[in-house]
Amino acid sequence: MKLLVVEDDRLLNNTLCYNLTTTGYVVDGAMTKAAAMKLCEAGDYDLIVLDINLPDGSGFDFCREIKERRPDTAVIFLTANDMESDMLRGFELGADDYVTKPFPISVFRKKVSALLARIQKQTGGDCYNDGTLLINFSEMTATLTGQTISFTPLEYRLLKVLTKNSQIVLTRQVLLEKLWDAEGNFVDEHALTAAISRIRNKIEENGLQYIKTVYGMGYMWIGGTANDSRKTLHQ
Repeated sequence: MKLLVVEDDRLLNNTLCYNLTTTGYVVDGAMTKAAAMKLCEAGDYDLIVLDINLPDGSGFDFCREIKERRPDTAVIFLTANDMESDMLRGFELGADDYVTKPFPISVFRKKVSALLARIQKQTGGDCYNDGTLLINFSEMTATLTGQTISFTPLEYRLLKVLTKNSQIVLTRQVLLEKLWDAEGNFVDEHALTAAISRIRNKIEENGLQYIKTVYGMGYMWIGGTANDSRKTLHQ
């Protein structure tokens, strides 16, 4: 996901860009309407975080211009005003959400994550995205904290089964049955174990655990849960 932060307060702009980047998004920042428009002319953005009051123009005007160029671009307005009239005007222009300053960064990140997840669901994108790990199963591409990572076709199939059944224990037998492809190519237990191990090595870092081993049963996708102690041993 590619995001643009348009905010003339340098400290807030840098803070938002930093937090969104560490969450796993590709983020650009602009402090003026002119700079933001130049970036938009160079490439499309999935979401624009937009301050209403800019030094060289109105965020409302910028929103209208962007929506005319690319109607599916999501917009979250940042405002120091909580006036109902401002909110109504923003929504009439196609804004998706509002954040009134000052605001906790944790709340802001949740709003961004929820909005992007809703957009993906509405567009029917065959993707997994938790803000850190992004997997596009249709295009067979993936990034972790914004960095490209590679998976084999078997690993993509395994990841799709796991992510589509999040928080559900899948036995090894169930996984083996689901991993048989249309041509009936056989996947044995050794190949499954090796694929699980490779995936973990690629995505489980900085104290995050994605795949939990449920001893005597199988595996469960737990979606980037903090697990510094790593009490669950890989197998």
